[in-house]
Amino acid sequence: MEEYLGIFIEEPLLRKLIIAVIGAVAIIALKNLIKVRVGRYIKDRNNSYRTKKAVNVLGYFVIAIFIMIVYSDSLGQVTVVLGIAGAGIAFALQEIIVSIAGWITILTSDIYKTGDRVLLGGIKGDVIDVGILRTTIMEMGSWVEGDLYNGRIVRIGNSFVFKEPVYNYSSDFPFLWDQIKIPIKYGSDYKLARKIIYDAAQEIVGSYSNEAKTYWDVMVKKYLIEDATTQPMVTMIANDNWVEFTLRFVVDYKRRVGVKDLLFQKILDEIENNSSDVQLASATFELVGMPDVEIKRNL
Repeated sequence: MEEYLGIFIEEPLLRKLIIAVIGAVAIIALKNLIKVRVGRYIKDRNNSYRTKKAVNVLGYFVIAIFIMIVYSDSLGQVTVVLGIAGAGIAFALQEIIVSIAGWITILTSDIYKTGDRVLLGGIKGDVIDVGILRTTIMEMGSWVEGDLYNGRIVRIGNSFVFKEPVYNYSSDFPFLWDQIKIPIKYGSDYKLARKIIYDAAQEIVGSYSNEAKTYWDVMVKKYLIEDATTQPMVTMIANDNWVEFTLRFVVDYKRRVGVKDLLFQKILDEIENNSSDVQLASATFELVGMPDVEIKRNL
């Protein structure tokens, strides 16, 4: 038995195989240990997620290097073959290679990260995972109105970051400008109507305006961009049917639907309380004339 074991160990290929397997197992064990430690010492979810992903990829890269070192004396014999095969593989797997390059770009830049709300490849939703080849998104919209999940999980190749625009709703400035329109009947007290709308905005979104101002000041220093106001703004136009007030405001990108609901509720309640001075308008049609109608009666 010992003689067979000795022959088995002395065989060069078998010995290298044993060393490669043992080394790979040891590297995987070390990789998993590091990932556990990362979860304990890095409390920020985004940094912990990125670090674990990087450790995972680095572990497999070290395994590949280790195996190449173990078989280094045999690599020279197949260099030409590997070169030709590599060119063909690179052409066939160019989409995968670009996706890997996109993954590296995503991890090393501010394009987006897990938790961000994005519009990528025509799909809008929240990023829930960034893999080596694909980004996973919890989709919004489609048959569901507003910024609400529809339940579909979409996986998009990372190569899209090089091919199409990436719309990020929450990166440097986690707020959005939104607006609502209020039709007011002609003859109402327009100054009071404006005050009702503005006061409702201050009460509902005033805190967002102040917080957004801090973020916007950083944006102005970082980019060549206008120093826009984040305070609510009420404008008025007159059309054929009514006086239309538009309220423009800043809101947290995750709370657009809820904030609109609160704004409409507050504004409508105040208009009802002041119905003698301010009235909502609805579509009206004026009949300006009737054509002559001749009626013939047969007796």
